[in-house]
Amino acid sequence: MKTIQNTTNNILRQFALIAIFVLSVNFSNAQSENPLGTFKQINAGLLNVGYAEAGPQNGTTVILLHGWPYDIHSYSEVVPQLVSKGYHVITPYLRGFGTTRFLSDQTFRNGQQAALAQDVIDLMDALKIKKAVIGGFDWGARTAVAVAALWPERVQGLVSVSGYIVVNLEANLKPLPPTAEYGWWYQYYFATERGQSGYSQNTYEFNKLIWKLASPKWNFDTKTYDQTAQSFDNPDHTAIVIHNYRWRLSLANGESKYDALEKRLAARPSISVPTITIASDFDGAAADGKAYANKFTGKYDHRILKDIGHNVPQEDPKAFAQAIIDVAGN
Repeated sequence: MKTIQNTTNNILRQFALIAIFVLSVNFSNAQSENPLGTFKQINAGLLNVGYAEAGPQNGTTVILLHGWPYDIHSYSEVVPQLVSKGYHVITPYLRGFGTTRFLSDQTFRNGQQAALAQDVIDLMDALKIKKAVIGGFDWGARTAVAVAALWPERVQGLVSVSGYIVVNLEANLKPLPPTAEYGWWYQYYFATERGQSGYSQNTYEFNKLIWKLASPKWNFDTKTYDQTAQSFDNPDHTAIVIHNYRWRLSLANGESKYDALEKRLAARPSISVPTITIASDFDGAAADGKAYANKFTGKYDHRILKDIGHNVPQEDPKAFAQAIIDVAGN
């Protein structure tokens, strides 16, 4: 009887080892198939931040920030290139996107630039990252520039698509030429209650339209868009987007706790950290970068990409990754 029991136990142990091995292989394969790395969550400041992490912990840290209406998958082809060079890459969902959530139901759903910049510092503190190369486009570029302006000691280098796009509320009250105003039609739509309801009800179709308008030469497929569109299901998405654009037009207030930061940003401070700015067809007449070149007082380079729209890291991942590598200087 004892022999039978021992034999049974041995068989069970073998099955258990096989099961663990299979699960381990499947997990490893799942990780290797995910170009962004491992998905994680961490409490940071006001948020429980969802982010992807890839590359060696002892490598130079790079933080990649997405914009609207995009998400971390804009960097799916950038991250592997950086990891292959030894970089440690963090790609977080901004507030209102993906798996990032507010820790309290009572927190104001604020989309102003200083709040997003503070989120990055809070994330760096939570992850114990003292300094990082930060890159971004759209909201991500604005946030990256704000972080570099307000906390230069935390930024090793900066890559910003469309250059110096920090919001100045007073300047934003001044009208633009009709062709420029036409390009910002959605901001005025969002200023209305009809626009808020329309965006909430038609988020998928609305954001797909923005993709097409912002990148007319980018022939993305439905699978690519749908991968990102899942991040718009965040319960705070509409509130953050609407507040962001209303705040820019001084139609919604920010929070007083960010007043000091916003005052510093309104003064249009220079950026002293090594920087590469990237322009594309989306930037039109401003693509030459001359309007903001003098705002970067450290080591600086400006690059222009032809036939590329607004989502630079997804449309030209090689160029974006190379900019990160070059500005990091290692």
